[in-house]
Amino acid sequence: MPDETAVKMTLPVSKGAFMRMRAVAARVAVVLALAALTNPVKAQSVEEFYKGRNVTMVIGFSAGSGYDIYARLLARYMGRYIPGKPNIVSQNMPGAGSLRAAQYVGSVAPKDGSVLGTMSRSLPVEPLIGDAKFDGRAFSWIGNIANNNSVCATWHETGIKTWQDAMTKPFVLGGEGPGSDLDNFALIMKNMFGAKVKLVSGYPGGTEVNLAIERRELDGRCGWSWDSIKSTKPDWLRDKKINLLAVFALEKAPDMPADVPLAIDKVQNEEQREVLRVHLAGQAFGRPFFAAQGIPEDRKAALRAAFDATMKDPEFVAEAEKLRLEVSPMKGVEIERLLNEVYGLPKGLIDKARAAIRN
Repeated sequence: MPDETAVKMTLPVSKGAFMRMRAVAARVAVVLALAALTNPVKAQSVEEFYKGRNVTMVIGFSAGSGYDIYARLLARYMGRYIPGKPNIVSQNMPGAGSLRAAQYVGSVAPKDGSVLGTMSRSLPVEPLIGDAKFDGRAFSWIGNIANNNSVCATWHETGIKTWQDAMTKPFVLGGEGPGSDLDNFALIMKNMFGAKVKLVSGYPGGTEVNLAIERRELDGRCGWSWDSIKSTKPDWLRDKKINLLAVFALEKAPDMPADVPLAIDKVQNEEQREVLRVHLAGQAFGRPFFAAQGIPEDRKAALRAAFDATMKDPEFVAEAEKLRLEVSPMKGVEIERLLNEVYGLPKGLIDKARAAIRN
């Protein structure tokens, strides 16, 4: 005979029993939902998020460039001060004067605080005066390591050795793409001051431009940070392989040769001075670091605090000095404030600044 228990288990459930079971299940579901509302799952802390994680540092320039050296230095130390102590992994993404990296971090990369980036110091204001299609304020600004001087320089074998030579003799400068310092300041030399400049743009980064100068494919470059020259090409300074034509900054660095003029001292009127000031605003950002807009506020605060702490780390400062890098930091909130001021300038002034870098 068949097992009696098995027979009972295969018997169909009556309609009344089935309805009672559904009612019980519904009540259980309501109880569970109310429990979830009154006892929500604990939110992940900053430390829990970053612990055991790799954070990506996207560098908008080629390896060996000044921006690359600064970014890798920061990556070696900043993880110490982020809760959870994540490992920061550097990744070069050169292209269009760092616009490619900025667009990746701002719109493609995860918006969770796991990706940081560095871009050209002039790029945040490029949308105002150039063709870039983004808002420089639309990032989570973490901080800036240095306020740099930018110079225009030529190879020693050219006939362009002074500011006056640049005004009277033709020469060729290298660029990275619209919006980059190299392109902008070369065009300012040409459009505002009348320098006999031909711009050859499209190089992936400053490293490739320097190689082209050495090979005599180019005569020189503008938008070259003084600290970057000292850290990446100290022999070019020591052996007088380059001529320094002008400094693009509001003030010269203390160790800048006295005979190198400030470009702003060469303006012909107050209007030119104000136009040039728009372009020099970006120099204050020096070596900026950022994350995507919209990352959780607690993680943004933690990244900013970690950046600020890194700037005071004795080992970080000592290594920066060894590499001949400037450390004169700006906080993320200060970058935001300055960008808001620049984006609030009169349209007429912005239009004139835009004309100054038209190729």
